Amino acid sequence: MKNKTLFLVMFCVTVAGCAAVSRAPAPPPAKEIRSPHQSSEALLVTLMALGVDYRNGGRSAATGFDCSGLVAHVFEEAYGIRLPRTALGQSETGFSVSAHELQPGDLVFYDTLDRPYSHVGIYIGEGKFVHAPKTGAAVRVESLKTSYWTKRFNGARRIDPSL
Repeated sequence: MKNKTLFLVMFCVTVAGCAAVSRAPAPPPAKEIRSPHQSSEALLVTLMALGVDYRNGGRSAATGFDCSGLVAHVFEEAYGIRLPRTALGQSETGFSVSAHELQPGDLVFYDTLDRPYSHVGIYIGEGKFVHAPKTGAAVRVESLKTSYWTKRFNGARRIDPSL
C-alpha cells in the first residue's frame, strides 16, 4: 500500500508539473526566423489577393477587403490563425520587430487616419508590402520607402504560426 501511495503522489506531481509548463509557454524571441515554408504559405495567399477591390469591413476575395480584413483572411487561410478584426487589435498580437528585422509575412502598421495603428499591411520582402488601401482602390503592392509610408510607420509585428 505504501508503494502505491508513493507512486500515486509521484505521478500527480509529475503530471501537475507538466501541466503547469504547457499552460504558460515562454514567448518566442523577437529575432526568431520563420522557415521558408511558413513564409511562403502566407505570401501565396497574400499575392492571390492582389487586385481584389477595397471594401470597408470586407473579409473575403469574393466581397472585397479592407486592410485588417485582408490580414485576417491571409492568416486564417495560410495558418488557421484567427487574428483580431481591427488593425489596432492586430497591432497587439504576436511580438514586435524593428523595421530592419522585417521578414516576409510580418505585419506593418501605419497612422493613416491621425491615430496610431489605423492601417495594416503584410510585408513581402525587398522593402515592399501588400495592403488594401482605400475605397476605389484594389489590394496592391507598395514600397515601405516612399515618403508617405515612411512618415506614417508605427511599427511591425511578427505572428508565429507554430504557436
